[in-house]
Formats: sequence, structure tokens, C-alpha cells
Amino acid sequence: MSTLDKILEEIKKAESIVILTHENPDGDAVGTSLALYNALKTYGKNNVDLIIPECPKTFLFLPCANEIKKESNIENYDLAIVIDCATLKMLNGWVKYFENADSTIVIDHHGTNTMYGDYNFVNPDAPACAEVMIVALNYFNMEINKNIGTCLLAGIITDTGGFKYQGVTAETFEFVAKLLNKGVNVSDTYRKVLQVKTKSAFELGRLASNRLEFFENGKIAYTYVTIKDYENVNAIYGDHEGIVDVGRDIEGVEVSIFIREIKGKGLKVSLRSNDKVNVDEIALLFGGGGHLKAAGFSINGDIEAVKEKVINEVKRYL
Repeated sequence: MSTLDKILEEIKKAESIVILTHENPDGDAVGTSLALYNALKTYGKNNVDLIIPECPKTFLFLPCANEIKKESNIENYDLAIVIDCATLKMLNGWVKYFENADSTIVIDHHGTNTMYGDYNFVNPDAPACAEVMIVALNYFNMEINKNIGTCLLAGIITDTGGFKYQGVTAETFEFVAKLLNKGVNVSDTYRKVLQVKTKSAFELGRLASNRLEFFENGKIAYTYVTIKDYENVNAIYGDHEGIVDVGRDIEGVEVSIFIREIKGKGLKVSLRSNDKVNVDEIALLFGGGGHLKAAGFSINGDIEAVKEKVINEVKRYL
């Protein structure tokens, strides 16, 4: 009996299901979670909760995003399904829902996944967790309709950087072609996920761009934003998306570092690389993780001190 058979068995027998994802969720986390949420409801599962404490505004256009909960009053779910999350530590503030559930499932694409579920369906070769979900839903014979397809496409577009990262395969485009056939609007989804910015997001990005610094003969780009910056431009959670890519896209830059201060939660460090450096390894040193070319971690401390520590580590990898 395959892992997917066992997972389907758990889904079938569960009376109550909770879907969870990692903290600071991106479009792959939100889109893939919503795809599963929509699919389970279509499958006839009525008692399903999707809990994302902080959902970036960018993804609120996705089908059923208005049904996402910040928390739940159910203590013990029959089944907890975690999406796009490599370790239990990276699960957003609600580890309790996972730990209290009778059965647990992890669906992911991170090579650093610690296989912490009762059942783990993980494919590190997939450029987006959404692709892993497509394989699972097809196996379960759960129909991928236009709504589910739109959520999955948002995941693929996010984690492939709009199909420009190296992890993209022929299969990625085959999946997208099938979603197109379901009536999914690729250009509209692409625009909403990657191109449309709120004015406050633009202002935050402008502040960060003005602060860009370069080290090691231009191989390292660095910038940051503070809580005060957020307040000054009326920014909200998610407005930082894309800032870390600005440095990476500059000629000669190998690694881009972006630090942001989060109220009551210390600092979040995002790392992106071009060709030579595996930033996943650097993030792991600080208790985080991610992918070869996109990773991150949370840390407490002074921005300047953390900047120095991270730059020193990156130098070792150049």
C-alpha cells in the first residue's frame, strides 16, 4: 500500500480535518493549502478548517480565501495536514493543532523535510509544493476544477518566480497546460501574484532599495526594513514580498540578503542566490531552511549584529 493510499484512507475516515502551513506563508503555501481545502470540500468533507494566522493580502483573491481562519476552537482534530513546511519548528504559531490531532500528514517539496508526520508525501525535485499536490489529487481521483486550478497555479507561479527559476521542468508546463484546459486564467493569476503591488508595498520597497549595500566586490547585496518603516508607509504583512529579489537581480550579485524586523518576533532573514551558493545550507546554520536558491530563518538580535554574522557566513560560501 503506497503512502498516497494511506493518506487517502486517513482523509476518508477523518470526521474533522485541519490544514496548516509554515509561518510567513508565501503563494505556494497559501495556494496549495487552499487547493487542498477546496478539493476536500468538493470531495464531500464538510468539517475542514484551513488555519493561516497571517495571510498576505496578495492571495486573498484566491477561491475560498475568505474562509481562511486565524485560529480554531477545536482542540483535537481527527486529522492534521501540513502543507509546504519542512520542519515542525517552522509551522506557524499553531503546532498544538498538529500535536493534538489523532493522525498527521505532511505534503511538501523541501529537501530539508524532517518527515515529522505519521504519513509524509515529499518530493524535493518538485519546484513547488503545488506540483506535489497535483500528483496527490490526481492519484486520489479528486477533480481539479477551475477554482482548485487557480490556487495551484498561484503556488507554481510563486515558487518558480513566474517560471524563471532553474527548478522548472517540462512537467511544470504540462501541469500548467492542464490547468489552462480547466479554464484557469494564467495571465490574470500571474499579474495578481507577481505584478500588482499596493502603494504601501511600493513605498516599503523603495525604502529598501535606497538602502541597498554591496559587499565582496558586488557579490553580496544587503538591505533591511524596520518596524518603524512599516508604520511610516502604512505597510501590512506581506508588503515585503519581492524585496529580497531586487538585490539578487543586479548584475554580479551572487547572494541577496534581506532582513526585516517583525513586531514581537525579532528578525526574519531572507536569502536568495544566483548560481554558486546554496543558501539553504546557510539558513540551516541559523536554524532555518528552504531551497538551494531561496531560504530564510528567524533570529533575535540587533539588525547590525545579525547583518554582520550573516554576511560573514555568506563570504565563506562564495
